[in-house]
Amino acid sequence: MLVDQLRLMVLTDASLLKGRDVVDVCRRAVAGGATCIQVRWKPAPARDVANIARALVGALSVPVLVNDRIDVALAVRAAGVHLGQDDVPAGALAGHLPPGFIVGVSVGSPTEAAGADHRADYWSIGPCYATPSKADAGPPLGPGGFGTLARLAPPGLPVIGIGGITKDNAAAIRNAGGAGVAVIASVLGSNEPERAARELRLSFA
Repeated sequence: MLVDQLRLMVLTDASLLKGRDVVDVCRRAVAGGATCIQVRWKPAPARDVANIARALVGALSVPVLVNDRIDVALAVRAAGVHLGQDDVPAGALAGHLPPGFIVGVSVGSPTEAAGADHRADYWSIGPCYATPSKADAGPPLGPGGFGTLARLAPPGLPVIGIGGITKDNAAAIRNAGGAGVAVIASVLGSNEPERAARELRLSFA
C-alpha cells in the first residue's frame, strides 16, 4: 500500500554524500527501514539525474521517485515523481502515465493546499521545522501548522512531513496526522545511514 511506502522517504543530496556512493548509502538506508527513496539532485543536468535514478531503481527494493523531472522518472521507469509548486500540475499528466505511477506534490500553505491538484497521490507538507537543506523553504510550520494543512487534504489522501525532521521530533508529525516523514540530512548526513534510518522508523512507530 502507498501509505506503507511513504512511512520513511529519504531524499538524496550530493552535498551531504561527501564523496560516498549514492547507491551504497541508499542501500544502507533501506536496510535500516527507509521505505522510499526520492532522487533530488539539484542543479545537475537531466542526464546525471537519470543515471543516478536508473542505478537506484536497479539496486533497491523500495520505490524510487524523481524530484521535479517527470521526463527522467518515465525514462528510467521510476515508481513516480514528486512535483513542486512550479512544476507541471499533476492533472496535466493524467492519461500519460503508466498504471500505478505515483505523483506527489509539495504543499506549504493554505493557498497551496487549496490549489493542489486532486489527482496527486500524496502531499508532502513542510517545512515542519527549520532546515538548511532547502534555501527557499518558508518559515517552519511546526506540528500544529502541519496538522492544519494535513486536515485540508482530500479524505484518505496520505500526507507526509518534510523539513528539519529528526528522530527526536518525528513522532510529533505522526501525532499531527502524518502518514510518514521525508528526510534528507537526518539520514544522508549521518556516517551510519542504516542506524539513522532505523532510529527514525522506531521514533515514528
